Amino acid sequence: MLNPGTPAPDFELKNSQGESFSLSDLQNKKNVVLYFYPKNDTRGCTAEACSFRDQFEIFQEHGAEVIGVSSDDLASHQKFSTKYQLPFTLLSDPAGKVAKMYGVPKTLGLIPGRATFVIDKSGTIQYAFNSQLKPLEHVHNALRILQQLSSDNT
Repeated sequence: MLNPGTPAPDFELKNSQGESFSLSDLQNKKNVVLYFYPKNDTRGCTAEACSFRDQFEIFQEHGAEVIGVSSDDLASHQKFSTKYQLPFTLLSDPAGKVAKMYGVPKTLGLIPGRATFVIDKSGTIQYAFNSQLKPLEHVHNALRILQQLSSDNT
């Protein structure tokens, strides 16, 4: 898994509307909370997504964009996003290429992993967290790091 201090690899994936999204589009504009999760509409992933949703305004106040990535297809992302009224971008990584670029480990070598990266405006990873079993800690920890980044810039 990529470590803090590492430049975040750029990538291009499709969002739930089928539009291309590139990480570099946000560079020098916003901090990014990039989170990888195993599957739409499963218990842990739904709890994590809804927690990001419920804290979304706070992430925005800290100048951050929240981006969720899984191997689910665009239709699945669209359905998941609508069902839970998710205000952030979900990206489809069907072959797991971006997850591999970031070194997101698979659980038991099979199940896509759960990892969160906080990337600052300059494109540097400031925080990396990997835990399949604690989806809500990803949200809490990402917020804490963003608060530190905000206070460092004041």
